Amino acid sequence: MLAQVGTKFPPGEWVTLDQARINAFADCTEDHQFIHIDEEKAAQTPFGGTIAHGFLTLSMLVKLCEGQGVYPEGMVMGINYGFDKVRFLAPVRAGKRVRVHTEITDVTQKDDNRFLIKQAVSVEIEGEDTPALVAEWLSMVVCG
Repeated sequence: MLAQVGTKFPPGEWVTLDQARINAFADCTEDHQFIHIDEEKAAQTPFGGTIAHGFLTLSMLVKLCEGQGVYPEGMVMGINYGFDKVRFLAPVRAGKRVRVHTEITDVTQKDDNRFLIKQAVSVEIEGEDTPALVAEWLSMVVCG
């Protein structure tokens, strides 16, 4: 596990953040700010339309990172441990596709069976230069 530091994974699969997903997230979180759900009113803003919630993009990391990471022999589970330095750099307009770029930046062995893994993550917006978000994501891998 410790030798995995510096491992960069290929970009993840593209996922579309469409208006239906944005509306469902608004309902789930009760964040119904017009910029997310009112297409007509949002069209009058500098964004030119509705945008995904930053927290929606962040919450999509589980899906976006699917199949990426290290899975040591005897792994029982991986759990979210937290985030450091989360920054929302650019809005994701409704209908845009996003994908993740990840790199393992640190592995700390907590005991014989637990490893704390830190990954640098960046969510790319298709066709745009600035990522939607960047963060350091920490997860705990438990081996049996």
